[in-house]
Amino acid sequence: MAKIVGGFATSHILMSSQGVEEKARRVSEGMAEIGRRIQALSPDVILVVTNDHLFNFGLDLQVPFTIGTADKYTPLGDLAVPQIERPGHREFAEEFLRYSASKGFDLARVESIKPDHGVSVPMLFADPTNSVPMVPLYLNLMMDPMPSPQRCWGLGEAFGDFIETRCKSADRIVVLAAGGLSHWVGYEPRVNEAWDRQFLADLEAGEFLGWAQKGNDEILEAAGNGGLEVIHWLFMAAAVRAKRSETIYYEPVPEWMTGMGGIQAV
Repeated sequence: MAKIVGGFATSHILMSSQGVEEKARRVSEGMAEIGRRIQALSPDVILVVTNDHLFNFGLDLQVPFTIGTADKYTPLGDLAVPQIERPGHREFAEEFLRYSASKGFDLARVESIKPDHGVSVPMLFADPTNSVPMVPLYLNLMMDPMPSPQRCWGLGEAFGDFIETRCKSADRIVVLAAGGLSHWVGYEPRVNEAWDRQFLADLEAGEFLGWAQKGNDEILEAAGNGGLEVIHWLFMAAAVRAKRSETIYYEPVPEWMTGMGGIQAV
């Protein structure tokens, strides 16, 4: 019987450590700890919930949800990620695509993509041997109107239902949400440390639904356009039926334009 054996979330960038050596070390150690925990769970597939940064999906065709159905993926190579091929899991992706359609979520399918850092940086730690099949699920944060936190929460719940009742192609699934925390892309580098810490504290206390009910504009105002990526974290929490979370690391790194953080749902 299929089971979600773990749910994690982490920021998805790594930049130069020059001038921020200690912060960079703690971030790398935090990401590595998440990776060790994922590897210890021996997953059959890792669902990576993320967004594309206009490398694969442009503005000429905007869809809210897209799932990768390819047999293999080669990273784009941005942020110096090695372009080493990773296995996909077509059968698992197509199973969920069909199930989600029956529940009112019409996912687009995509094959010819080169995942950018939104997928590739977290996977460097989650699967350093490039041996565990992954399936990227993209929530479109570039479209107008973009899917709401509540809609993405609902999709996460549907994914959890799929694993519990219908999945036949894999037994042990890890959900890895990638992105966040506060950052403003295309603006003066800054983070909102107070907002980041409140978000993490609320998840530690199990206050997920309150965040799922917030509007996009409220998150955008407080955490920036990049901060909207915490919607991926909410999908993960819904999928794993999270009761609370454990914060594994947090560092405000304005030099990287990002509040860097990672959690495990429990």
